[in-house]
Amino acid sequence: MSAPIIWIFIPVILGIILWFLPDSRIVVLLGIGIPLVLSLIAWFLPLDSPFVVGNLSFKISSNLTILGRHLILSSNDQPLLIFIYSSLCLWYLCSVVAGSPYKLISYGLLITSLLISAIAVEPFLYAALIIETAILISIPLLNPRKKTPGRGLIRYLVFQTIAMPFILFSGWLLAGVSSSPGELSLSGQAAIFLGLGFIFLLAIFPFNTWIPLLSEETNPSQMSLILWIFPTIGLLFGLYFLDTYSWIRDSNYLLIVLRLSGIITMVSGGVWAAFQKNLKRLIAYAIIMEMGSSLLAISIKGSIGIDLFFGLLLPRTITIFFWAMALTIILGTNSNGQFASIKGFGRKYPFASIVLVLSHFSFVGLPLLAGFPIHMALWVQLGKLSIYYAFWYLIANIGLLTGGIRVLAVLVTSSEKEGFLSLENWSQRIFLSIGILILILLGILPQWITPLLSRLPSMFNHLAK
Repeated sequence: MSAPIIWIFIPVILGIILWFLPDSRIVVLLGIGIPLVLSLIAWFLPLDSPFVVGNLSFKISSNLTILGRHLILSSNDQPLLIFIYSSLCLWYLCSVVAGSPYKLISYGLLITSLLISAIAVEPFLYAALIIETAILISIPLLNPRKKTPGRGLIRYLVFQTIAMPFILFSGWLLAGVSSSPGELSLSGQAAIFLGLGFIFLLAIFPFNTWIPLLSEETNPSQMSLILWIFPTIGLLFGLYFLDTYSWIRDSNYLLIVLRLSGIITMVSGGVWAAFQKNLKRLIAYAIIMEMGSSLLAISIKGSIGIDLFFGLLLPRTITIFFWAMALTIILGTNSNGQFASIKGFGRKYPFASIVLVLSHFSFVGLPLLAGFPIHMALWVQLGKLSIYYAFWYLIANIGLLTGGIRVLAVLVTSSEKEGFLSLENWSQRIFLSIGILILILLGILPQWITPLLSRLPSMFNHLAK
């Protein structure tokens, strides 16, 4: 048995099987149980070392060779597997509680497994093709009713697909750089193509217009998976490039480009969030700002930057999923998300409204919420680099904070003289209450997640040093 079979091929096969199962209860139970079991296996079982179960001895190898290509998931990748599959389990729970169609569960396993294989495959050139396959599979997830695709879905497919030729061509050039290190012109061309590829792949300004458009067109539960998994894997994919090629990692221009890209992306998201009048678009601009925060974290030299990057992952993941669940419950199937259509909904959906507002403020990094410790640490590091970076970081967060205050005002303001009532069912109330507790506890006790986050940087041989 090998690690790629357990964490890549088995989830793909089970995802296909789940699609054909007619019983929704079985699909839901398996959809929640499969990623939970996979994360527990990654937590407890060692790789490349024998272990005994009863009278039997087993060994899980980290390497699998297919047609001369290698899929490698080493012990250093186990914390990432734990994080991804446990996060997928949380997404299933949030989606099921919010009332999303159970048939969409199979897409999560397929997309997640493919993106993990993109990180595991060697040579890395094949990762671009695998990511494109995952993008194509995500289209039915985002357009499940087979209606006419909107502008956001078309831009999403086009922009993500445009990234692939740039990454493939840069990989070809990087192979030439490895064989001829003295070719400076070849190095520059490879860096340009690689940068263009990741600008499209990571939806960096100005190629992020598909995110708010697609958020408006798609159910928040489905969209939350895309807004979580693709940026996460895309950033990790980019870090593998930096870790592999020292001439890119040591470039004098790399950190400047990352900081400028991160600041511009954050400020653009924050400014648009301040004037937004649609709840669905607000989560999109928050994700855009989070992408900018990740770029800023990576731009901080040394292990501090990598620690900040991984520190952003878990609070972001939890916040996205609970925000999407609350938004799905509030909007239902009829509301378009416009502020005018949800006025006073805080009186009808108090639990969902509290989670929605707390999630928004967590993205801002307000004290006592999940995003506060890591955003404050990032702000301190930016202040050490330059007061100007810290200032624009503050301006971007003020914009998102303004949007959150406007959402709070809309939810609690009502022209009708009616009291508070809860239209959420009991399962939604319980799970939303758990979400409120988690968002607060992670802000007060961030050390609870330190054991997992401290192991994630070990994925990289050079960046973590």
